Amino acid sequence: MRTTYRMRAGRFLGILAAGLIILGVAALLWAFGLPGVAVSVFVTLGGLIALAGLWVLARPPKVARLRDNDIEVRGLRTPWTDITEAGRVQTTHGEAIVLRTKQPGHPILLPISWLAPKQVAELETTLRDHLNTAHGYTIWDGTAPEDDS
Repeated sequence: MRTTYRMRAGRFLGILAAGLIILGVAALLWAFGLPGVAVSVFVTLGGLIALAGLWVLARPPKVARLRDNDIEVRGLRTPWTDITEAGRVQTTHGEAIVLRTKQPGHPILLPISWLAPKQVAELETTLRDHLNTAHGYTIWDGTAPEDDS
């Protein structure tokens, strides 16, 4: 099973806004009677930027892709068995989910601000479940096993 987490779409509204501003400049240039070449350059540029903004809003970049055997965070693929723990840390850019690996000094950081708020709890639960499965852990229900003797 593969689960994909994407960046929060609101982070990319600026691209669409920049395209619309350039289209507005093109309208002003046309209104003031500037040559058609200048207007067409601004219309083309603004239109392409606005389309790119709409595309990114519709399909934000992937932050994490969780598979049965491995996890891919920002293009770095790591098997679940190589991850020793997952938790939260404070960084200079805010809070992040850290995946500590068997390689010392090479943690994988996933900034929480990149994700939609409702995705954070879901991602943490999914990470915990995948790590428990990969390392053979089960959740203890508080009872002792039956003695076979």
